[in-house]
Amino acid sequence: MVNAVSHRAPSSRKLVGQKLLYVISIFASLGVFLFGYDQGVMSGIITGPYFRQYFDNPDPVSLGTMVAVLEVGAFITSAAAGRIGDVFGRKGTLFLGAIVFTVGGAIQTLTNGFWVMIVGRVISGFGVGLLSTIVPIYQSEISPPDHRGSLACMEFTMNIAGYSSSVWTDYLCSFIESDLSWRIPLFIQCIIGVILAAGALVMPESPRWCIDTDKDAEGMQILVDLHGGDPGNPKAIAEFKEIKDLVMEERASGVARSYYEMWKRYKRRVLLAMSSQAFAQLNGINVISYYAPRVFEEAGWIGRDAILMTGINSVIYILSTIPTWYLVDRWGRRPILLSGAVIMAVSLTATGWWMYIDVPRTPNAVVICVIIFNAAFGYSWGPIPWLYPPEIMPLTVRAKGVSISTCTNWAFNFLVGEVTPELQEVITWRLYPMHGFFCVCSFILGESMFLYPETKGVPLEEMDLVFGEGEKDSFDSLPLVDIVSDERQSREENEEDDDDDADTLNETTSLLSTTSPGGTRRHRRRGWFGIFKRRRTSDELHT
Repeated sequence: MVNAVSHRAPSSRKLVGQKLLYVISIFASLGVFLFGYDQGVMSGIITGPYFRQYFDNPDPVSLGTMVAVLEVGAFITSAAAGRIGDVFGRKGTLFLGAIVFTVGGAIQTLTNGFWVMIVGRVISGFGVGLLSTIVPIYQSEISPPDHRGSLACMEFTMNIAGYSSSVWTDYLCSFIESDLSWRIPLFIQCIIGVILAAGALVMPESPRWCIDTDKDAEGMQILVDLHGGDPGNPKAIAEFKEIKDLVMEERASGVARSYYEMWKRYKRRVLLAMSSQAFAQLNGINVISYYAPRVFEEAGWIGRDAILMTGINSVIYILSTIPTWYLVDRWGRRPILLSGAVIMAVSLTATGWWMYIDVPRTPNAVVICVIIFNAAFGYSWGPIPWLYPPEIMPLTVRAKGVSISTCTNWAFNFLVGEVTPELQEVITWRLYPMHGFFCVCSFILGESMFLYPETKGVPLEEMDLVFGEGEKDSFDSLPLVDIVSDERQSREENEEDDDDDADTLNETTSLLSTTSPGGTRRHRRRGWFGIFKRRRTSDELHT
């Protein structure tokens, strides 16, 4: 089957290689744009006079419920998305999420009261749960190791662009003197949902999901397209073999792919994925994202001016995510998380202090502090917790592992969204130093290499080397990131040398039809001695 793919004529796709990768990334990013828009759209309309009048001036608890109930739906489907993603595939789950979200958006737009709005928000949450789980998985599985971080961070930028778009839509529609001032922003998300659903129908499936479900020919063809369209590309062939070897090895182990087995075998990875998402919420971002106009009103900006300040803040928020595109695959994940936590802790503490002293300069000072906080989050704890879980979870349980981490995100998202209006009333300025304390906690945990190992440049199929499951000294293998990169580079150099050797290429291609467990991954369980021996031999050959 695979040999037939290998000897085809070059791919007939018009888009291959980098162009195909970026087009896929843009369409997939509409999924995160969509739930970014939905998270932000309520923050502006709940302060509008026509919205308040229509819903009989809701109290803080009602407002909090209306905003945060989205997370209830998202929590439910993100828990189920692991199973759905494995059964229906990544693009099938993406399509389903877009359709469900659109239905929920339509109900919100046409609502005739509080409870209908709640139903619409929950249904939209169902779509958000599917999208927020499957998009990071899909993105990680189509991305090459050396660009995986930057593409995931670009995806997060689309999320913030969605948030910013909703805020500016709220601001422009605030000039409409009717209920359309809040119905139009809600309707726009339906249009975006339809576009995403249509795009999902023409996007290719994840090659890793195809290979994992024995659709080898389709998986190989997608890998060929992503590597430039040449069926004989040695990198595409080697990547196919590495993925297939891992799949066969996991099957040969006879271990079930259940949530229980995932927890038993990969407990540390699951806890890392969950904690990164939990701290992303506890660090205070949704106090700002959901309730930024109210924060600015507390500081002295009233009515439409509060929404305007939120819009300006959102533009800077977008810009702050761009440096991470370049830094995440150069500096690595941990330095970005650590530096972001420090800046966020300082800016949140300063926000509370300026509100406490309440002087004429407080409104402007709070705006500056909030902008600095948002920029620090957008550069660090915003994108990395969405990148980290699909990176560290193995293919066989990746969808389930990411679904658990995404559930954690929405659970804490709901918690923060629900209690923030009440806390703003009860503890006032103390709310912001409280979240600053959580930023300090995230710094302490992130500073430990033992807890958050670096994953920069490590291929997904070689992530076991970072965590050392099955090794005698499981945590001693943390520094192996550099070794993995060296071995990968050495292997790629050898592949380039072999590119001109037709006999070698044919031999490599023929191996695809006789895939066996172990294969190119024999070094995975050779332990420290074997790995260093391999590296030393490689160095001697180069000298």
